Amino acid sequence: MSTNNESATPESDAEEKRAIARSSVYGLFQDALTYPDDELRESLASGELVELMRKGLALAEVDFTPVEEWWPALREVGSAEDLAVEYTRLFDTGASGPPCPLYAGLHGGDRLKKMEEAVRFYNHFGLTTSEQQRELPDHLQTQLEFMHYLTYREAEALHAGSDAGPYRRAQRDFVGRQLNSWIPKLRERLEEQKANDFFLSLFKLLGDFLAWEARRLKAY
Repeated sequence: MSTNNESATPESDAEEKRAIARSSVYGLFQDALTYPDDELRESLASGELVELMRKGLALAEVDFTPVEEWWPALREVGSAEDLAVEYTRLFDTGASGPPCPLYAGLHGGDRLKKMEEAVRFYNHFGLTTSEQQRELPDHLQTQLEFMHYLTYREAEALHAGSDAGPYRRAQRDFVGRQLNSWIPKLRERLEEQKANDFFLSLFKLLGDFLAWEARRLKAY
């Protein structure tokens, strides 16, 4: 989405590129957290997803330095079957539910209230969760997809020379009220469960990215 808008400035062009990069990073986190299959495993093992993540973070100009050991851990994932077994153990099974649920409302507080708040965010932008896929509004995949959408719309607004403020403020509020209210707790649970290096590294990277987002979005 290169800028050809007459009102564009070097500053707005740079902001647009950063917004595109951030949108890409959210999409990559969403991809990495799908249920593992051969395609995902190959993308990870080949280094394709890792290199796209590195590039996205660099273009977004994040102010934190990912721990170097995380990158090999995001590539050396073993077989798709091993990764799927670990995904199931952490996120899908358990006598009283999975030990590390991917639902915001299962990490303390009133889940119904958490879901209702998320739905209000989605509905404000004319979005609904898919009944076909039975997505729930507090699931991490749904929340990452929403941030992917908001950052892309921010980039579109900047490209058109229109007001990106509504998308930025929505990002600020959603990261603060939703994602950052429970991802740190999920990281702690993953460590308690001795999750494999892939998921530990992935969520440490996600946590640092969201913390940086929160700092950056305070300006709006």
